[in-house]
Amino acid sequence: MQTFLKVAEAIKVDNELIRTCVVEIRELAYDAEDVIETFSLKVASKRKGEISNCIKRSACFLKEGCLLHKIKSEIEKITARIKELTRQLKTYDVSKLGIDGEEPSSSTERQEARRPYPHVMDDNIVGLDDGIKKLVTVLLDEQSECRVVSICGMGGPGKTTLAKKIYHHSQVVGHFKHLVWVYVSQHCQKRKVWEDILSELLILSEEDTKMKVEKLAEKLSSFFEENKCLVILDDVWNTEAWDSLKPAFSARETRSKILVTSRNKEIVSHADKNGFLYEVQYLNYERSWELFQKIAFPPTNSTGYEIDVKMKELGEEMVKHCPGLPLAIIILGGILATKYLSLTEWLNVSANVKSYLKNDKGEVLRDVLALSYDDLPPYLRPCFLYLSHFPEDYEIPVDGLIQLWVAEGIVSSKQEEGDEGQTAEDVAEGYLMELAERCMIQVRERDIATLKMRTFQMHDLMRDVCLSKAKQEKFLYIADQSNACQLSTIGRVRRVSVHKYFSIQCIKSPRLRSLLFFDKFFPNEEQDKILQSICLERYFSDPEDIVFNPFVLFVLLLGCSVYVTKLRVSWKYMFNNFNFLRVLDYERGGAAGCKLPNDIGKLIHLRFLRLKGLDFLNSHLPSSLSNLRCLQTLDLRITTLTAFKIIHVPNVLWRMQQLRHLYLPKHCSPKTRLKLGTLRHLQTLVNFNTRNCYVKDLINMTNIRELEIRGPFIIEDFNMEESDKNPPIIQSKYLHFLSIINKKGSIDPRHLAHLLLSCENISKLSLDVEIGRLPEYRYLSSNLAYIKLRRCALEEDPMSTFEKLPNLRILELHEEAFIRKEMFCCGQAFAKLESLSLKELNNLEEWKVGEGAMPSLQRLEIQKCR
Repeated sequence: MQTFLKVAEAIKVDNELIRTCVVEIRELAYDAEDVIETFSLKVASKRKGEISNCIKRSACFLKEGCLLHKIKSEIEKITARIKELTRQLKTYDVSKLGIDGEEPSSSTERQEARRPYPHVMDDNIVGLDDGIKKLVTVLLDEQSECRVVSICGMGGPGKTTLAKKIYHHSQVVGHFKHLVWVYVSQHCQKRKVWEDILSELLILSEEDTKMKVEKLAEKLSSFFEENKCLVILDDVWNTEAWDSLKPAFSARETRSKILVTSRNKEIVSHADKNGFLYEVQYLNYERSWELFQKIAFPPTNSTGYEIDVKMKELGEEMVKHCPGLPLAIIILGGILATKYLSLTEWLNVSANVKSYLKNDKGEVLRDVLALSYDDLPPYLRPCFLYLSHFPEDYEIPVDGLIQLWVAEGIVSSKQEEGDEGQTAEDVAEGYLMELAERCMIQVRERDIATLKMRTFQMHDLMRDVCLSKAKQEKFLYIADQSNACQLSTIGRVRRVSVHKYFSIQCIKSPRLRSLLFFDKFFPNEEQDKILQSICLERYFSDPEDIVFNPFVLFVLLLGCSVYVTKLRVSWKYMFNNFNFLRVLDYERGGAAGCKLPNDIGKLIHLRFLRLKGLDFLNSHLPSSLSNLRCLQTLDLRITTLTAFKIIHVPNVLWRMQQLRHLYLPKHCSPKTRLKLGTLRHLQTLVNFNTRNCYVKDLINMTNIRELEIRGPFIIEDFNMEESDKNPPIIQSKYLHFLSIINKKGSIDPRHLAHLLLSCENISKLSLDVEIGRLPEYRYLSSNLAYIKLRRCALEEDPMSTFEKLPNLRILELHEEAFIRKEMFCCGQAFAKLESLSLKELNNLEEWKVGEGAMPSLQRLEIQKCR
């Protein structure tokens, strides 16, 4: 089966029967995996020799016998299906499906040949100078009555790239008080768009999320009238979408302007009779070749590399088949960028280009995108297909995606052994970089210190290809209210991505492996429906009626009962019917009922469980979480509606010895005491503190990479007189990020110094806690590239310490980080510092800088300092 899958996935298989067989073999592999794991978790793990296990097995002898019989039956069914498939495949000689000539470059070769690609850091800009000049002039002209500006063109000519250049243009940034960028996309949801705008403006409150849409529009309209803003609405599809959004932009007397990107020319004239339309032009051949060279070939300053004459000829010929379309050129260049060591592979791509690209511009673009998928090596295809889970224009967080890949087995843990100590997460990050190098994803945000990808997006046309291939291979099912009823007729679905709320009872597949939610657990609209169904909504217009009218109070209690019951039924259905779930992800949180049911312990196959943002009435998590022994990622950052906002976590996490990423609640109850010393594979630990956890457990976490401490951090039995003789706190050589947050207390500077002494390789340090005195230079890692201090109340000038750090590039001192009047930077200090931010240092009156200090400084920000 594995051989067949590898060969079939390595090439483009057009035979429908073989494609069906590939899907069936995958299903068989999933079923076999489920059966083996069920045996391992329910039977084999209990056959250890301890006396307690023997007693338990004796008491459950019949139950174990029934389970073994059931597993035997499942294995027989799988064996029968394998025999039937083998019979069908005898007609096809799989070995003949291969391709002649040189095999594609291996992953190892690509990693050895990997180099910095300029297009991964930033969008490649070619031929947009005239458009930038025209658009900036229009937007800055306050005498003009033009309020709406549109960048128009078919998919792929660079509308969004041009809009991004405008958004970051220095004159535009200086002219407008606020700049906002929001994605509208094909399925325009006005509430989401308006909330995104409020969030970008930093004025979105919790009340706004519950407010009626009319009130949201009024709030935005008033803000735009009072402030000079530029709002960029990316990817508006039609005039109907504009009509739904325009109430927020109805202010008449305003200096705010709107920049729209769209494929529809009519939008600008429909939105504003004085509007300005700019149509993106296709690139001429010279510009096309210039763009292609930037991507397909190494930088011209690369030592020891010259462009092969034959490769150049092939490249020039292929560019002619991309009639001035930047996206097509970028994707084609991305394909070839991974093959620049092999002329044979360039010849193969060139042959494919000639056979693919024979149609008009729209067809050419679609065909280049399809070619980019067909050119992917087998190990990258499921990684790319997995991106189809995410909604259109969704900004995908890298860390979360990698955790999902590992949990699903798309990046195998076996790869850790053969890659010189690399974890599965490292391998996955390499895969993501390869997708970026192929220009199949667009980097949106990078880590401020390491420059690694933090978030990315897919172009909507590339996403269309991804969705099409995922559907073709039956990789997943995307569900919302419009198609949820179809799920009840589909018996075998492995992955479901919920983009819009629907009743979970519609899913009838018992073998479901992953369930991702991108809407709230129970959205406000559904709550409104319950209120409407019991005729209560009309009473909310006058709150006094609710307080003093007994009938209204009775009906309100009835509505709450219906509401809570519906939530409990949803949880019960999920936990009792989807016993093979490996991924359960609640992305948006929301009201989730009284409590998390004990039945969650039935999901013994779970690798990934994210409950972030879910609101429960009961603050106690169930002890049945101890059954989830396979968990790799656990996010318990739930909230509670109780007065104290604290969560009780039972002391069972130590049983989850496969955990790699653990996110504890922000505020745990005083009764919570967690032993974490057995979690030796842990890489991420968030919201650790010494009130609910034990400092001594940290030393066992030898793979920890990111540690966030929230709340008190006190080292018991600390030797104050000879602090260097205290045992080390952390022994992980991989720790690169440390954060300490304690808004209601302080940390002993000696305890902090000893902790930092254990963190010899960290590159990022964030302290949001009162410390009074900064530890001496010798306690700080020389690798530190990023430091942020907030509310530290330092009484001594920290610059004399920080200037000694040889690799410091970013320094941020915010909100009473330093409380004295004078600060000094001596000459020649901070050789590599690129960014310095001083905010809300209310006592700072004078800052002296010696000559020659900070020679590399690119960004200086000073706000609200005296």
